[in-house]
Amino acid sequence: MRDYLMAVDVGTGSVRAGIFDLRGTQRARHTTPISLHQPREKHLEQDSEEIWTAVCRSVRAAIELAGLSGDDIAAIGFDATCSLVVRDRTGKPLSISTTGRDNLDTLLWMDHRAAEQAERCNATEAPLLRRYGGRLSAEMQVPKLLWLKENMPTAWPEAGLIFDLCDYLTWRATGSSARSHSPLASKWGYTPEGPGTRPDDFYRLVGLDDLAERAGLPTSALPPTRPVGNLSEWAAGELGLSPACLVAPGLIDAYAGTIALFASKLATAVDRLETHAALIAGTSSCVVQLTHDERQAEGCWGAFRDVAIAGLWLTEAGQSASGALLDHILRTHPAGGEPTQARHAQVLDHIAERRAERGPGYGLPIHVLPDFHGTRSPTTDPDLTGTIAGMTLDRSFEGLCRLYWRTCVALACGIRHIIGQMPGEPDRIETLAIAGGFSHHPLIPQLYADVLGCTILAPVDQDAVLLGTAQHAAVAAGLFADMASAGRAMAIRTNATPPDATTRNHYERDYAALLIMMRHRAELTQLL
Repeated sequence: MRDYLMAVDVGTGSVRAGIFDLRGTQRARHTTPISLHQPREKHLEQDSEEIWTAVCRSVRAAIELAGLSGDDIAAIGFDATCSLVVRDRTGKPLSISTTGRDNLDTLLWMDHRAAEQAERCNATEAPLLRRYGGRLSAEMQVPKLLWLKENMPTAWPEAGLIFDLCDYLTWRATGSSARSHSPLASKWGYTPEGPGTRPDDFYRLVGLDDLAERAGLPTSALPPTRPVGNLSEWAAGELGLSPACLVAPGLIDAYAGTIALFASKLATAVDRLETHAALIAGTSSCVVQLTHDERQAEGCWGAFRDVAIAGLWLTEAGQSASGALLDHILRTHPAGGEPTQARHAQVLDHIAERRAERGPGYGLPIHVLPDFHGTRSPTTDPDLTGTIAGMTLDRSFEGLCRLYWRTCVALACGIRHIIGQMPGEPDRIETLAIAGGFSHHPLIPQLYADVLGCTILAPVDQDAVLLGTAQHAAVAAGLFADMASAGRAMAIRTNATPPDATTRNHYERDYAALLIMMRHRAELTQLL
């Protein structure tokens, strides 16, 4: 029986493949690392051929770990970071690198080379910008495409297929260049309701009058409930799956996690969606809300309908670097080392022991302003920088742990600030579902519960991003009538962590300190 689902998540540094049954049980998961190249400041590049090879390796390994065959997989779904893959008219890679290396055809989502182009797009004050909090981010595709046209004059005329990474994956899997509404609405400026329409007037306004031809862009996108098609014979052979396997439209990775963290709510609390939010904490952090009506706010992206769950509007805000910042702390501190999952867990375990001894003030007087890679929300500015105050000459492991924990506190306070700026009442969020990255450690849900003053829901024995991609694939393949049905059958299992009122009072001071540091940064910027 073909009653299993394959989910593939392409993150910043690895590809994960997971297999789920129709009850939401995760049968297997395999991770393959992928490379990141940084030839110069703000330029972050990848190799899409390496990514596809890693996808195939992870899928085949997951099948073997689960003790299944390729014929058992009914559908496959792909989610990915909103990176940009550039190909020529024949589908071959085109270099986007100033190094000229042919294999580097992918601009990573956190590449900020197009900051000046983003400013020029924003200077148009086009009505479309309202859907992006009033300003396009340098992380989005339109500024990056404009940079490519202006700075890669040899490559640009040769381009014929330019994809969001999740659409590149479905193209490799099926041979179809159809695009998903999930990335086109949220990153390319298509109208927000699925299937969306291409914003040709805006493209012309910013100097991309030939973009539709260079990128092979369709006039509209695929809705989330319809498959792209079946696996091609070639891709089925590469992946170790059957050509009968259906391929779902691609998803932005944070939206895949949002599906899993909201889907069960559709069956139990459909009228109270506005009291629930999701935090997908990976290399960056995304706070996502789903609502029945369209909501907008300055510094927030959206609202976009049908980009995660059909019929619901999605609003997004977030931090440009969260897990990436904690990795940076480990790499740069003398007692840090390589930021492996085991090393992060070792540091957090030590912090848990020290906090049990010393209380919530552990790590003071260190205070951190965590915008080390610019910020998305509530101000969209790729050039903002971070600050660490209260440092000494301490080079010990204990000193590392104090700095690491205070960075965690700052990131949590930053999420509180962001949620307070999102549409609706600031105190309306009663539950925040958190998934990804370092959120698995028990210290983190309690920290966010105490800082935000709401109950935190954390997945148990399930990868939320992979589960959401599997649920999405199940609906697109017709295995469930809608996402509410998939949410009931494949419900995510979570532990609830309520806030501790006494500790919350302590973190009020940390939140006040964060706001003071933001204000003084603005004053210093004006002075300089």
